[in-house]
Amino acid sequence: MQKKILVVEDEAAIRSMVEFALQSEGFDVTGVENGREANQAIAEGVPDLMLIDWMLPGVSGLELVRGFRRNASTRTVPIIMLTARTEETDKIDGLDSGADDYITKPFSTRELLSRINALLRRAEAFEDAGDPLQAGEIVLDPASHELTIRGESVTPGPTEYRLLLFLMQHPNRVYSRGQLLDYVWGEDVYIEERTVDVHVLRLRKLLKQHDVADMLQTVRGAGYKFTVRAND
Repeated sequence: MQKKILVVEDEAAIRSMVEFALQSEGFDVTGVENGREANQAIAEGVPDLMLIDWMLPGVSGLELVRGFRRNASTRTVPIIMLTARTEETDKIDGLDSGADDYITKPFSTRELLSRINALLRRAEAFEDAGDPLQAGEIVLDPASHELTIRGESVTPGPTEYRLLLFLMQHPNRVYSRGQLLDYVWGEDVYIEERTVDVHVLRLRKLLKQHDVADMLQTVRGAGYKFTVRAND
């Protein structure tokens, strides 16, 4: 089945170039130039992946991504941000908004296709992840993509969800940033190790709201681990 990709880019030349490259690879592509048209396109069918430019007329790409992450229908859709911003703080802001990956302009279509395919493979790999997992008051059900803490439904971003799923599947084991990139993001992605820290911080903030942040631990000089409490 063809994968559907939504391209939100206001520069017509870039949008046409990306559309042509993706269509040539067999993707079903819809191109729009602003947030309003993006929402209209999603109302007609949720895509398998979205490419969103940062600088859009009206609502910025950053705000658009945040809105999609709050929406149940688009919460788990992989998103790659396209932008001319190259500073590390900009990358962190993009990832903090809920994007899964970040590619700076100008970019090659070959690199873009590689990142798209890596994200799609990663999403598929986590679709059938087994039986529900429980650690104390945290329950994660891979089949329904539902996370509950103390009986309350919690909605992490897609990357935080996959990160928590992996760590809960391998409790009490320390994983370096590089290992987490390989296991959670995929071996053929171009993401910097700093990205792991950003997503761990976001996941920890989410867990802190429910008083279980201590289960996600930093091991100085080594990486991160998920620890099940002794009384759980």
